[in-house]
Amino acid sequence: MSLSLFATSPRGLEELLAAELTALGAQAVRLQPGGVAFAGSLALAYRVCLWSRLASRVLLELHAGPAGDADALYATVMMVDWRRHLDVDQTLAVDFTGTNSELIHTQFAAQRVKDAVVDQLRVGSARPSVDRARPDLRIHVHLRKRPGPVGQDRRDRSQERDEAVVAIDLSGESLHRRGYREAGAVAPLKENLAAALLIRAGWPAIAAAGGPLLDPMCGSGTLLIEAAWIAGDRAPGLGRDTFGFLEWRGHAADVWAELVAEARVRAEAGLQKIPDIRGYDAAGPAVAAAIANIEAAGLRGKIHVERRALSEQLATPVQKDRSPGLVVCNPPYGERVEAGEDLRPLYKAFGELLKTQHMGGEAAVLLEDRELGHAIGLRARKIHELYNGALPILLMRFTISAEAIVVPRDERPRSLGAQSFANRLAKNHKQLAAWAAREGITCYRVYDADMPEYAVAVDLYGEHAHVQEYAPPKDIDPDRAQIRLREVMRAVPETLGLQQSRVHLKTRMRSRGGEQYGRRETTGQRVEVTEGKARFLVNFTDYLDTGLFLDHRPTRLMIGQMARGKRFLNLFAYTGTASVHAALGGAIQTTTVDMSTTYGEWTRDNFDLNGIRGSDHRIITAECRKFMAQELRRYGLIFLDPPTFSNSKRMAGELDTQRDHVELIKGAVRLLERGGVLIFSTNFRRFRLDTEALADLKIEDISRKTVPLDFERSPRIHQCWQIQRAE
Repeated sequence: MSLSLFATSPRGLEELLAAELTALGAQAVRLQPGGVAFAGSLALAYRVCLWSRLASRVLLELHAGPAGDADALYATVMMVDWRRHLDVDQTLAVDFTGTNSELIHTQFAAQRVKDAVVDQLRVGSARPSVDRARPDLRIHVHLRKRPGPVGQDRRDRSQERDEAVVAIDLSGESLHRRGYREAGAVAPLKENLAAALLIRAGWPAIAAAGGPLLDPMCGSGTLLIEAAWIAGDRAPGLGRDTFGFLEWRGHAADVWAELVAEARVRAEAGLQKIPDIRGYDAAGPAVAAAIANIEAAGLRGKIHVERRALSEQLATPVQKDRSPGLVVCNPPYGERVEAGEDLRPLYKAFGELLKTQHMGGEAAVLLEDRELGHAIGLRARKIHELYNGALPILLMRFTISAEAIVVPRDERPRSLGAQSFANRLAKNHKQLAAWAAREGITCYRVYDADMPEYAVAVDLYGEHAHVQEYAPPKDIDPDRAQIRLREVMRAVPETLGLQQSRVHLKTRMRSRGGEQYGRRETTGQRVEVTEGKARFLVNFTDYLDTGLFLDHRPTRLMIGQMARGKRFLNLFAYTGTASVHAALGGAIQTTTVDMSTTYGEWTRDNFDLNGIRGSDHRIITAECRKFMAQELRRYGLIFLDPPTFSNSKRMAGELDTQRDHVELIKGAVRLLERGGVLIFSTNFRRFRLDTEALADLKIEDISRKTVPLDFERSPRIHQCWQIQRAE
């Protein structure tokens, strides 16, 4: 009987997985989001579990039906005859993926699936129980959109409906867990991703021809072991002691036993086919972990591993008089890198190793940053986009030849344009550095699209630089813009005397809704900087902005001077930097309001950093208009700095500062005590204050006073007014 099956895989491996499944005998193979659908017998499903080097899970689809809400989902799951799959005294676990307008929490949806299964199988008080760690049966349900009728316009989704695909997980735990990894280095490479690198790099053919393999930074040995298993025809699932089908009522034990016996024979014979495989690493614990893993993989004596730094490998060649083969590497990046570490020398050394000792061979390297790949000094013949978990990475493949050698970009002479940019940056820095030192300023802007063809802003934050690329006009050649950006990223650290790893790049696009402060990455790395008496935490990677608006520096310092003895209110407070200055300036109370919990926590961290504690300093997570409507306290000083536009899901309706500023200003003025002052600011360059609607207020334009010296090249960076009630 032909079964409907689905193999999941890491993103970027779907095409490789489809080819592998076809080679294993799968029928009706087709790529889908998240993996590959295919058809075949139960024996084929077992063979995929045993032999797939790329799949994460193998799912046997049982039924698909409506799932518009919890009741429909329950009814669909009940359509399966669970007595064919599970006994009343066995255990189960449910994995649920996907959401819709009614099923917004996957844990709740998984609970409803579990309820349906248990309710069907319950006999008196006896019923299956849940075991998340090692269940007898793991059930997988995926929520998807079922397409409308054939011939329907793809843009018309009116007849689509939510559908749940109910399956059982034949793999149990993820198939990337081969069973040999007893010890691991920091951020280990998943086994199926390692296998994908080797397959992409042509290792099966190189190994069959007797070619050697080297990993000069082998870590815990994952690439070495996967290479040996590929060369030695070892089934990657042979070392596992658990699969999802072993306790399944539909399990065909005789079929499985036959497949395992065949795999053992092939593995024993394949040991003699493994070519020379070597690994080196500078870290003793990594080498110890690799040796332990090699032993657990049954490869003792088949892989050579020793402690040897890359510099030692360059100084003392270890592959003299050997035929060209494959060099593979998963060098440090992402979580495996200390903050501020410059990796370019390491990648240059790796390139020298390839060019001096492995001419005529092939190489494949995983990396996070394309610029680091350029430091290798070889022209890549192919670049693949992959994912190591949630981390996007690149697989760069090289044929090591004289024709492929290139001068690394940071060693090439600068173009005339790049030199002009570097000269302008150096001139600005020289002029501003003296001013900044006199004023005690450590964070300031040194370049702001002074040359239109180099449309970036460069801000210094102590020993870090924050580079923001303005999106180029549509009539600018994207390739040319990319070249100029690379020139900028080379010139900034060289000109300002910074480590390359401390230069952080952002691309500033036109925001949609509330995206202007939205999360971009998830590193969580923050750096402490100072501003006058205040200390702040800034983040260069996770958000478009750093947590500190540099153009508002004079405004914050002014607030610090005006706040003594007053109650201070900070609306649309972002990370609370103005509140810190007010508190340090002697405010008797501060209230900081923003609807983002993230920025509320960031404000708390800034307060803690400055020793600001106690009930007199409130941090409130609320939509500012609602807060103003309900607040009963009065304040001597208020700072109102709303975003230009926001339609965040956390607020009712949307906020348009040009349209709504009269309402905002009057709402804030209502909270002023007698003689109190409102500071209103906006970064919307085309903003026009409605003075007629605010004619009953005393308004002074203080924009020129609040634009700092480092932003004078862009005087309309913000507009600012001091507002009071007319006495």
